Amino acid sequence: MRPAAVLLAAWAIGAPALAAPPAVFVNEADVVRQERPPHDGKGMSTAYRISDAAPGRTMEFRKRVLHRGATIGLHVIDHDEVYYVVSGQADVTSDGVTRRLGPGGAAYLYAGANVGAVQVGDEDLALIISYPLPPKS
Repeated sequence: MRPAAVLLAAWAIGAPALAAPPAVFVNEADVVRQERPPHDGKGMSTAYRISDAAPGRTMEFRKRVLHRGATIGLHVIDHDEVYYVVSGQADVTSDGVTRRLGPGGAAYLYAGANVGAVQVGDEDLALIISYPLPPKS
């Protein structure tokens, strides 16, 4: 039975609903670090590993700032993934097609695609990156 169906069935028979874990609240200043961009990227970045603070999580949610000239190297993804531009400019590539994105622009990238991003322009590129984690066995 799907989770929504289980909750509906529990409600229908008056059983208590399954309790969600308590919320995790994160201040990005508590999870920041300087590191090379992922996937053999070039340059330097500031990573805000926001979802790392959530035990038992099923998704990643990160902010990454690519500094001038930095890149997230091309890599094949095994899950859908979203790059959302908060500030700056990005050239985002998916399977050889490159598109320039600015603030408010998003790229929905599909499993199996070869993807990457390049900071362009004078301003650092701030991205939100989110994707599901593989199920725990």
